[in-house]
Amino acid sequence: MKLKKSSVTFLVALPLLLLAACGNSNSSSSNGVNKGNLADKQVVNWTETSELPSIDPSIATDQISFDAMNNVGEGLYRLGKDNKILPGVATKTKESKDGKTYTFTLRKNAKWSNGDKVTAKDFVYSWRRINNPKTGSQYAYLYSGIKNADKIQAGKKPVNSLGIKADGDYKLTVTLEKAIPYFKLLMGFPSFFPQDQKVVEKYGDKYATQSKYQVYNGPFTLQGWTGTNNKWTLVKNKSYWDKKHVYLSKINDQVVKDSQTGLNLFQGKQVDQTVLTGTQVANMKSNKAFFLGREARNSYLEYNYKNIKAFRNVDVRKAMSLAINRKQLVNNVLADGSTAPKGFVTDGLAKNPKTGEDFAKEASTGNGTNYDLTQAKKLWAKALKEEGKKSMTYTLMADDTESSKKTAEFLQTELEKLPGLKINVQTIPYKTRLARSAKGQFQLVITNWGADFSDPISDLGLFTSTNSFNNGKWSNKEYDKLIDKANNADANNTQKRWEDMVKAKKILMNDQGNAPLYNGVVPQLINTKVKGYVYNTAGVPWNWKGMYVSK
Repeated sequence: MKLKKSSVTFLVALPLLLLAACGNSNSSSSNGVNKGNLADKQVVNWTETSELPSIDPSIATDQISFDAMNNVGEGLYRLGKDNKILPGVATKTKESKDGKTYTFTLRKNAKWSNGDKVTAKDFVYSWRRINNPKTGSQYAYLYSGIKNADKIQAGKKPVNSLGIKADGDYKLTVTLEKAIPYFKLLMGFPSFFPQDQKVVEKYGDKYATQSKYQVYNGPFTLQGWTGTNNKWTLVKNKSYWDKKHVYLSKINDQVVKDSQTGLNLFQGKQVDQTVLTGTQVANMKSNKAFFLGREARNSYLEYNYKNIKAFRNVDVRKAMSLAINRKQLVNNVLADGSTAPKGFVTDGLAKNPKTGEDFAKEASTGNGTNYDLTQAKKLWAKALKEEGKKSMTYTLMADDTESSKKTAEFLQTELEKLPGLKINVQTIPYKTRLARSAKGQFQLVITNWGADFSDPISDLGLFTSTNSFNNGKWSNKEYDKLIDKANNADANNTQKRWEDMVKAKKILMNDQGNAPLYNGVVPQLINTKVKGYVYNTAGVPWNWKGMYVSK
């Protein structure tokens, strides 16, 4: 997925818990393409289910923005198939024995699309801008563990005290407060990409609000995005240091919210990729173009605790959750391969380093995801009495995508089985929903959260009291203490840290801090002639650097 310091400190001593990845059968190294197999026309027509919200590394919080930035920008590293660390702006890395200091040597042929050199100072500027409280970056919390990051975000230290230093144009030193085993993986995440200070200051408030107000150092440049339109193009970046291994001349991207429209476009060969929903999935499973993109993504119902007094009543929350038949939602409504959750950590995200048991299974209590309408009605009657009300009416906010609309309509039907509960559905554009959620402008909202790396803390840290993504403002002191222990006191004790997270997850579900709905997937059709793309389940899904069209 921010104006406040997050309590999440990602200090994990678990080398087994790395980013989950899924390199599909068409993936290939950008260095392993037989140029004799390339089609004459290297153009791919892609689709998105929602608008592109942002191309500002300091501000972006969503998957569509990160996908775009991952392909028009580049950090110290790139993440390839199975999240393999690949060369980015850095050509050499020196790590201290205690794991607290990293020295990067940067390539001298890296340039921005306007011709400016990409230098160590661009990283220093970008990292300081993201950590500056005035920027309001929701993803600044990922910097926790880098020297002084937490204190800077809290306004207790100056921005220039951040643990990053440029020694000339091509040497960059990063100082950590504690060793972070997956630090290198974070260096491939867009929130750690460089920014051209000259460009940021030139455009001021207009910076990154349209494609023409941004510069790019990745495999592609972005063209034709006005900030609100539904079509844009990624064009091969002639200034990119490794342009010889970028085969596409351009990627035409467009928003297609209706899956039937997308399928028609795909079958008419007007697009090379489209997302499927519902019965389309069953009908297309045997198609050679079918690709099931599994995700470490939760869809969940979030309550606004701050503004709605009744939601602070645990019986209200439990009754609403118990009224939702999640198996019916995934099997009969979505019918796209999504699965019913065991709680607010997706299946397969991480395994117990000692026993090998999946975290979602080990930490499952049944509470928070069970379906029991009879018990739900009993709790609801009790809750109405406690609140001194005969009825309640709330607005459920959701994206205007097809799957979100279906989910919202299903929840409306399920929740209104509780006597006296009226649910009004409000579907709005994705970009608008993100903005309103961040500002707490909702009563109930269907939210999606994708893990940034394959560790339970990437999900669980979201619901600490001060986390900037905790839009509903649920708070539990014992939960906060357990997450703090996992991040600090027990950070280097693998088993204790695991136990802390298991206990925390059980508290979150027993108290019904949110209502998990389903674990998401993205079933789609991709032209079999389109190859070389990389897809990862956690973090940023798409890396198109080596994508190409075969003959």
